[in-house]
Amino acid sequence: MSRSRGFLCSFSGSSIDLFGEQRRRLRDEVEAAIEPERGEDVASDAGLEENRWSRMLPELMADIIGRVEASEDRWPLRKNVVSCACVCRRWREITTGMVGSTRETGKITFPSSLKQPGPSELPIQCFIKRNKKNSTFYLYLSLTQTFMDKGKFLLAARRVRRGYHTEYTISLDADDLSQGSKAYMGKLRSNFLGTKFMLYDSRPPYDGAKASNSRVSRRLASKRISPQVGTGNFEIGQVTYKFNLLKSRGPRRMLCTLHCPAGGKPAAAAEGHHSPTKTAKGGTTTSSIVLKNKSPRWHEHLQCWCLNFHGRVTVASVKNFQLVAAADPNQAGGAMEEDTVLLQFGKVGDDLFTMDYREPLSAFQAFAICLSSFGTKLACE
Repeated sequence: MSRSRGFLCSFSGSSIDLFGEQRRRLRDEVEAAIEPERGEDVASDAGLEENRWSRMLPELMADIIGRVEASEDRWPLRKNVVSCACVCRRWREITTGMVGSTRETGKITFPSSLKQPGPSELPIQCFIKRNKKNSTFYLYLSLTQTFMDKGKFLLAARRVRRGYHTEYTISLDADDLSQGSKAYMGKLRSNFLGTKFMLYDSRPPYDGAKASNSRVSRRLASKRISPQVGTGNFEIGQVTYKFNLLKSRGPRRMLCTLHCPAGGKPAAAAEGHHSPTKTAKGGTTTSSIVLKNKSPRWHEHLQCWCLNFHGRVTVASVKNFQLVAAADPNQAGGAMEEDTVLLQFGKVGDDLFTMDYREPLSAFQAFAICLSSFGTKLACE
């Protein structure tokens, strides 16, 4: 009797487990059937949420974004302004319209700010970190007046040897420095001796500009704040170091020429020397801005060449320089060299350098010019 009871209990338990298994399978099948409908509901909810934000009154949007823009004026808090631009298309349009250009505000907010001229009154202070092991360079925005802060990452570059030339690929992504990347910003290419560098932009500097090579045009990601435009390699300037084959005493001498549309020429650039204007295809008139390194003075007591970096450079190096607008001899007093430093670069540690720039240079242009200072130049020293 006890065995029969045990057998019945075992059979009863097995039947219950079997029924439960069937019920679970049936539930899984039902959930699998309604899962696509649930996904559609989630997508529709996201669309409704975006429409809800976009249907806000423009006055209310402008008030909210204006308050955020006024209160979050420094990084890392300034990322809230970028978050406002990422809500939806309407918010992006209002945010980009309210955030002024780097020349007007002296603030770097969006990736497009890196190719806008800096302010004319006070320079934007940055620093560059060098990694000798993998030949990479990182540009950061200084958050404090010290050299110890982590800074806000802006750009990265990698030096690569290609045959008889050296190239510096500049990117928004510190981990993806290839020219095929969506974060590709441009490049710097040198000749064999390292005395002449050509600067290329990934975006056309004016309408009708032709890329310098036959690479297939790429499209920027649609989610980026920068407009979606074709990319390539468009020449926008060059940096030349003068030969010093006789090894005469003195620092490097460099000359920088930047091409820009004549109509969009910065006001501060009018002080410098401009080459004759040229008309490109499409009717766009372009001109060139010429910059030169500021001549240092010889210090008899220290027996060295000296420049006043106002405490921003602490280590003597042949790489240190200051760029000013080249004087135009055709103008009155043109023989006098300009005193306003438009870009200064100098060493403060083994692999740490400061970079301060202002109008008419952008962060991208200033970074590229500073990259040309790295490396040995036997024909110039």
